[in-house]
Amino acid sequence: MASSSGTGNKILADSTDEEHTEVEEDDEEEETLEHFDDFTLASSWERFISEIEGVCRLWMSDGPKNLLVKGAVLLEDSGNLYKVTSETKYALKTYCMEYYFEANPADDAGKPANWKFDLHDLQLCFGVKEFLVIAPQSASGVVLDAPEASKLLSAVAIALSNCSSLWPAFVPVHDPSRKAYIGIQNMGTVFTRRFEGDRIGSQVPIKLMHLEGLYELFVSKFAYSTLDLSVHNFKVRIAMKLTFRTLPFDEDYMKDFDAKFTNSGENLTGETSNGTQWDDDCSWSEWYSAEDPVKGFELTTIWSEKMVESSMEMAELENASPHEAEKWLIALRPEGSKESRIGFASQLHYLVDALQVSFEAHFIEDFVSAENPGSDNLKSSMVIPSPTVRDRVLKELFIEGVQFSDFSDGGDKTPRAVKGAPLESLFAQFCLHSLWFGNCNIRAISVLWIEFVREVRWCWEESQPLPRMPPHGSIDLTTCLINQKLQMLAICIERKCQLNEDYQDCIGSVDHIDSMSEEESVIGDDVLNIQPPSENISGKVDRKPEDADLFNDKKSSDFSRRGSAGIVDSMMLLKSHQSMHAPYTQEPPLMTEDMHEERMQAVEAFGDSFNFSAQLEKDILTSDMSAFKAANPDAIFEDFIRWHSPGDWEADDDPASSGSTSSNDLDINKSKDSWPPRGRLSKRMSEHGNLWRKIWNSSPALPASEQKPLLDPNREGEKVLHYLETLKPHQLLEQMVSTSFRAAADTLSQTSYGELKQMETKIQQLYPTMASALRPLQVNRLSADSETIEDFRRLCVVFEHVEKLLTVAASLHRKLIRAPRLSREIFNDYYNFYIPTMGTSLIEEVVEKEFDKKQEVREHEREVLSNMFVPPTANQSWRKVLSMGNLLNGHEPILREIIFSLRDRVSGNHYAARSGSVSQQEIETYRMYICGTSNDLRVALSVVSCD
Repeated sequence: MASSSGTGNKILADSTDEEHTEVEEDDEEEETLEHFDDFTLASSWERFISEIEGVCRLWMSDGPKNLLVKGAVLLEDSGNLYKVTSETKYALKTYCMEYYFEANPADDAGKPANWKFDLHDLQLCFGVKEFLVIAPQSASGVVLDAPEASKLLSAVAIALSNCSSLWPAFVPVHDPSRKAYIGIQNMGTVFTRRFEGDRIGSQVPIKLMHLEGLYELFVSKFAYSTLDLSVHNFKVRIAMKLTFRTLPFDEDYMKDFDAKFTNSGENLTGETSNGTQWDDDCSWSEWYSAEDPVKGFELTTIWSEKMVESSMEMAELENASPHEAEKWLIALRPEGSKESRIGFASQLHYLVDALQVSFEAHFIEDFVSAENPGSDNLKSSMVIPSPTVRDRVLKELFIEGVQFSDFSDGGDKTPRAVKGAPLESLFAQFCLHSLWFGNCNIRAISVLWIEFVREVRWCWEESQPLPRMPPHGSIDLTTCLINQKLQMLAICIERKCQLNEDYQDCIGSVDHIDSMSEEESVIGDDVLNIQPPSENISGKVDRKPEDADLFNDKKSSDFSRRGSAGIVDSMMLLKSHQSMHAPYTQEPPLMTEDMHEERMQAVEAFGDSFNFSAQLEKDILTSDMSAFKAANPDAIFEDFIRWHSPGDWEADDDPASSGSTSSNDLDINKSKDSWPPRGRLSKRMSEHGNLWRKIWNSSPALPASEQKPLLDPNREGEKVLHYLETLKPHQLLEQMVSTSFRAAADTLSQTSYGELKQMETKIQQLYPTMASALRPLQVNRLSADSETIEDFRRLCVVFEHVEKLLTVAASLHRKLIRAPRLSREIFNDYYNFYIPTMGTSLIEEVVEKEFDKKQEVREHEREVLSNMFVPPTANQSWRKVLSMGNLLNGHEPILREIIFSLRDRVSGNHYAARSGSVSQQEIETYRMYICGTSNDLRVALSVVSCD
């Protein structure tokens, strides 16, 4: 790696007198190889150059692919720029040398790197691709001494020249806040490009505030150059980028925005806020007001490269409207602060804390009682809202006239994966109110629950309908037990009212009572899948004209028949030549989940499950048999079995009768020809002492309307109230946790956010996630120190992520409702940016990288974005003197970036060869990048010279 003697002499000539030559002594034994002294490494500065040269040669030989394998680091703000580093020492100082390169340099080789948003600062300022930076290892990271900076840059230039490398090299200088650099690049010919960049700061001359003055500044750099250029014939290339920023979407902005479009009578963005909060029409606004996650938008307008010949053209460009720009790009400005975000997730955290504390007492009253030993600690840390607030919450829960929603028949089964109460139910509303009642501490929940149960008892004692609960139907066993109990109580209240009405109306003839009771006793019309009579359900046989001959010869049984729901097609009684009638029957008694479990435990305890199960169902079976007897006075036990349990009737196969049967086997006349039906009871039903036959023999012939109700509303209602009043604290909190998660998710899922498939999928995935995490609540084996409590807290973190994504989606949808494609693309970018940062850790991770992805705005979408820039008013404090031009609805750009460039073939230069490709090659001889505002300017200049 020895350099030539000529190069060494040049280096020695450039060395300062302060540097001393060090002679190395060779203590090793002489070898057979010829030994020579390399005088080019005589000084420390020369050795410093040699070290730089060695590192550069190694990087050049490796190439981008091998450097990636060896651990090159990808820059965070760039998708294709990597960095490798090396340290070297000189004169008691340590320098860090960094080589920046692109992984696929050939993809955009030869293209100008003008306005790419993933460029490094030096790439943007000086128009380079791969480059080298050398800087001291110090706190500032810059070279503060000008001679040292020049000497350092010379050393790098010599090393790169020895390597025949065309890499541009930069040295940071001055103060770090100025972002100043000097640099040099060997272009492989007689040309050398020099770089210099600095920041002017706050003392910007008035002339440089305008494009005309900036143009003259650039022209002044080459008006006296040695290149053969005619000042009157050159054409400067210019590219410009302006960045605008909307005002923060706060209350003042919304008022100005609403006033603008109220006066004009149109709404081009879709903002529909007639209140003071951005989310007044969102699903969660009933419970809390979320901070708008979209603080604003940044609009970037780009003028592509154009030719300019005079300063007058620059003045015209400064007066041009941003609508004339070739390209518009928009970027979302998301919420910056993460301080105590208020939402469902934050309150669910408090609810989980309350669940953990709930194991400290055996009764709800203990948390509000003064005799409780731990009440002092609870009182000091947990505040109970005032009675006024409590009464307001109870009034909202038990408001009169609120009809229940038919949530039990909903088609969406996703929320049912979580065993809680439906959103519109009374208990779900109680849970949602509890989240915001006293910040959801255990004492506040206990006070509210005690008053809640008192209101429920009042509804029971006064026979008032229980609000938000269906007074009919079956018990939904997929919900939590408290919701099942409240549903049972609502049905009991309705049944009790019906019994009271029947008692008051019990005046009149027996026939009238029978008729009315049969009509009112029908709970549903699909019992046993028997079709009710088409016109008359008073207990008489439904007569059809074509079957009139069947009833010409009436018997006494026809007049004593009661409670018939109609003829059972093609079925005849065994001992009489009459059609079988299906009776109206009572509905099976309603049971909640714990009642079913009690029955199953009793069955397991008695062993003989069949006999004990029959005993348990004796009331139901007796009711059905009595009703069947009343509808079929001439029926026998075998007839009931054929109707109630067809599987216990074994029909005989009669070839003769089967052959004579026509295709219409439902025809009654054909059935009468084959009477009596042939068959026998199954072995189970024909055994001696069969329980079913005993019940048949002892059952009276009574229609369902005259039977004792299977469900005793008074008894069952009191049992429900006893359960609610004696519920243990942890049992209440466990069901509240499940219901609150489900109700909060149901509320958020009602948010309108447009056609965002990722958001829809995320919400659908939330339900099975909650169901899996909350499943331990169903086994009732929790404790205060259980690991499951931590799982619930992690679930709150997951819920918080989904809630944040949803608020972003809703905000974008409202602001860009007239540009749905743009809203969808921005959210997709934000979703892909945010998802990798999501986790379940209880400690929030700080993400330093900011979301800055931009989306191109199409022509028809520009008006929507333009109207977001509300014209400023005179009394707005942020309004300042406008001086930069290119205004958008009265807003000047917050940042203006311009690239001036001049290209030349340098055909007449005496340093260039007269023939060959060099003289014909067009190069960028001058380039100036200007960035900043009217009071803060940064300038970067690169100039090609002949050396």
